[in-house]
Amino acid sequence: MSDRAALLKGIRAWLVFFVVCLVLSGATAFPLVHELRWTEDLLRALSAPERLPALMGWVERVRQGLDTVDAAYPFVLYGTDWLAFAHLVIAVAFYGPYRDPVRNVWVVEFGMIACAGIIPLALICGPIRGIPFWWTVIDMSFGVFGVIPLYVVRRRIRRLEALTAPHARAAAAARG
Repeated sequence: MSDRAALLKGIRAWLVFFVVCLVLSGATAFPLVHELRWTEDLLRALSAPERLPALMGWVERVRQGLDTVDAAYPFVLYGTDWLAFAHLVIAVAFYGPYRDPVRNVWVVEFGMIACAGIIPLALICGPIRGIPFWWTVIDMSFGVFGVIPLYVVRRRIRRLEALTAPHARAAAAARG
């Protein structure tokens, strides 16, 4: 396998990994009410109330809030449907770099900027919304862990670009 083919294969594998994570993250925003009930049941089965009382208290509070919103104001949860949809739409954008990484490197860079933006959003909005700091750190980790595969992809795209550039110049010169 040539260097170019190996780079392209690696870029595509990392992009698929990133897109799958993005889609799964978005898809979990649809069934929030049920997820919180399942999470609470699972945590109780794992004896979390005794071992991790702060986590259990937070999950119970969030579940109660979602139950109240779902019962009295279900239209508010429509916002999380849009959140899920946004994740899916952003995932589709990564088809561009999958097809032509060099030409669409900007999508990867956009994703890296979005990952960086998670940190100030969490640090500003978390306290405003009464989110515990330890949960804000978990939210920020999505940006930190999300940027890793994108950084790897961007570096590989730049290497692919360097390999491709001499071939493109030679082909252009041959055409006259």
